[in-house]
Amino acid sequence: MCPDCRNPVPNIIEDFSSGDYVCGDCGLVLGDRIIDTRSEWRTFANDDGDDPSRVGNAANPLLDGDQLDTIISRGDGGSGMARDLNRTQGRTTAQRHERNLVQAYKEISALCDACDMPKTIVDISKQLYKKVEDDKLFKGKNNDAIIAACIFLACRRESVPRTFKEICALTKVDKKDVGRTFKFLKTKLKEQTATTSSNDLIDRFCSNLSLDQETNRITKLLADKANDLENVSGKSPVSIASACIYMASHLTGNGRDAKDISRIAGVGEATIKTTYKILYQYRTTLLTPEVLRKGSPASEANLINP
Repeated sequence: MCPDCRNPVPNIIEDFSSGDYVCGDCGLVLGDRIIDTRSEWRTFANDDGDDPSRVGNAANPLLDGDQLDTIISRGDGGSGMARDLNRTQGRTTAQRHERNLVQAYKEISALCDACDMPKTIVDISKQLYKKVEDDKLFKGKNNDAIIAACIFLACRRESVPRTFKEICALTKVDKKDVGRTFKFLKTKLKEQTATTSSNDLIDRFCSNLSLDQETNRITKLLADKANDLENVSGKSPVSIASACIYMASHLTGNGRDAKDISRIAGVGEATIKTTYKILYQYRTTLLTPEVLRKGSPASEANLINP
């Protein structure tokens, strides 16, 4: 509000040409040296283009330094001298540590994109890798195993279930290396993450197998009951989930072959059939009224005798 005219509906004008705040009613200067925050209307670039920006990119918290370096442009009309200068400058000014970080970030992004992981997993994986590099937790260790462990820990933290086998197949790193690195990283960073259950995997596996919602629902009910069985509780979540999908798909008449489930879940066909054999023995316990409810296509007669 202007202190002179005290208009309850102030008419304040931003005069960017003089850098002043001016009252539009009485002309009193209310402030000076204001900054023009509007977009540029001219271009200050040497090469062709109409980009009016004369500032650099926003600072990246995942990289070191103030990131306000001057960079020699590659465009010089085709003589090639600017390109050579740009390359020479990149070798002399870029820090090796920062180059390694950028390369690792690119690899993390590519790996996460390859299996359709959400962006939050990409960002958290990069943050974990930066923490590892800053604290020098794995000096001289296999960098691929570190990246794999960071991605796996990020998935656990954000409840985006992925199995060890999936991460190993994605990163082409040995399962033992990933497991050892993951345990060490989890201990050093004092991470408290929940373990993956069979129900965490069912939605994705059923979707990849093109199974309907009813089969998905029955699979989850079977998995809940199966985890309480003495002969099944010691098996891995992915084995239980795969066997329950095999059983539920046949119950509803949408039978999927063990080979197809094995390809999606990353479990051997023999493991699926062995676990299913146990489930079949306890079918009277597993096939509750909720599983075989009215209106459901599920029928015990559809089950395959192992």
